Amino acid sequence: MSQSAGPGMAWLVFALITVVAWGVYGLMLHTGQTAMADPLHGRYKAFLFVGLAYFLTAVLAPLAVLYSRGASFSFPLRGVGWSLAAGVAGAVGAFAVLLAFGAKGQPAVVMSIVFAGAPIVNAGYALMLHPPQGGVRWQFVAGIVLAAAGGCLVTLYKPAPPPAHAPAARVEPTR
Repeated sequence: MSQSAGPGMAWLVFALITVVAWGVYGLMLHTGQTAMADPLHGRYKAFLFVGLAYFLTAVLAPLAVLYSRGASFSFPLRGVGWSLAAGVAGAVGAFAVLLAFGAKGQPAVVMSIVFAGAPIVNAGYALMLHPPQGGVRWQFVAGIVLAAAGGCLVTLYKPAPPPAHAPAARVEPTR
């Protein structure tokens, strides 16, 4: 029985939390980069604080949960290796997002490409690791095509940004 087939829907709530968190990630990261007020190094400064946030949430929080639940602190080498590789892949992706912004990529376009492309890569990688018996159904292939088309359409036809406002002219009181 798979985890998603259980009586509760907690998995769906957590998946939707991830959708929201990752959905705002790129724009928040871009805002942090520009708020650093350092056109040359702002993206690296922002990424430094992303790393700090990862430390707080991905190191301290699990340590607290493991400790509070009395978990064993033995870590098999295979699990450590794959987990570190996953962390590196995630960090490289986050850093590459910042580099894309620095190379004049617009956050809405960059993140649309990322979030349309990532499921396609995930599906291909999952098929390599766990080839399905009986082949791949047409609906699966259609989903891949639709994901790619959706990413292209969102990128090509994103709404135009609002016009830049000129600073208001200062009006001197007359005497």
